[in-house]
Amino acid sequence: MPLNKSKGNMYPWVTHTWNVVKGKCSHDCSYCYMKRYPQPELHFDEKELKTDLGEGNFVFVGSSCDMFAKDIKREWIDRILAHCKMYRNEYLFQSKRPNGFYYLPIGSIIGTTIETNRHYQNIMGAAPIPLARYDAIIQKPQTKMVSIEPIMDFDLEVMVEWMREIKPNFVSIGADSGNNHLPEPPPEKVRTLIDSLRQFTEVKLKDNLKRLI
Repeated sequence: MPLNKSKGNMYPWVTHTWNVVKGKCSHDCSYCYMKRYPQPELHFDEKELKTDLGEGNFVFVGSSCDMFAKDIKREWIDRILAHCKMYRNEYLFQSKRPNGFYYLPIGSIIGTTIETNRHYQNIMGAAPIPLARYDAIIQKPQTKMVSIEPIMDFDLEVMVEWMREIKPNFVSIGADSGNNHLPEPPPEKVRTLIDSLRQFTEVKLKDNLKRLI
């Protein structure tokens, strides 16, 4: 099977995406872009293991469903990671449950989404609360990134301190692209966050953030 080229609102530094775990994510976040498409039951797509992942690519593994969610079978994850290790690429593994990361290939970046430090339960569904994601990822020794997308109103001092303690190689910030009526921060607050984070890490701004700054 051919490897999918990254497109749309994906991270611009990612060259390809690869999804083996497919279907309805148990986190059920209200703003998830995958809800625009039919959501079959969660399943392991066996034929994806025939995919040639190539060499020298930057592959986002599990871009359409959180493959480290609590209900994902360990056997599924093991088989996906084993396939990744057959190829010389860089990989991005991103999860709202970063305590699930283990035995990742060399050259991997781990990431988590921290849209805000606040817990908006009706928006975040069954996903781990932001504090739990922060607590889990600061324990990890791998190269890290944090996605603040879709950015929601936050407490500035807390967000800056969390990012400082996580020590990410970079932070990616983006806005809601799906008209989900989220509680967004005012432009001045977003700009202050960006300036504060740039004092100690790289900040990558997604194009969809332009309307907020």
